[in-house]
Amino acid sequence: MPGETTNSVTEYREQAVEGERGALVAVLVMVILGVAGIFAVS
Repeated sequence: MPGETTNSVTEYREQAVEGERGALVAVLVMVILGVAGIFAVS
């Protein structure tokens, strides 16, 4: 039982890390597109 609990907690933490990475990548892409758009307009 403790092993199963540890595994589920580890999987949840891994999913949370992946979610944070995805959010950071999305923010970086939005910033890059925004800067590119500003240069394109100017």
